[in-house]
Amino acid sequence: MASVKNLKKEINYVLGDLVNIVYVWEMTNGGKPTEATDVIIDEIYEKYDGFVTKIGQKDVENKKAHFSQIRKDFEVVANQIVEKINGLN
Repeated sequence: MASVKNLKKEINYVLGDLVNIVYVWEMTNGGKPTEATDVIIDEIYEKYDGFVTKIGQKDVENKKAHFSQIRKDFEVVANQIVEKINGLN
């Protein structure tokens, strides 16, 4: 299992990059946020907060399984967000 520090960095970098991709899309398509982009960005921030909270939990019995599940959940969420970004018109 990769370290917790690396998991935190990966979540931070990937979700940060997705926010930047949405902002670049906004700039190349009129320069103003749309309702769809606002929803995506809000979702990214909400998911980030959720992952940080899960990583910081202290009352975990099996840490290896806990962090493994966080990584799996993160991959699913990141892929869902990418699909939403790809669906922007």
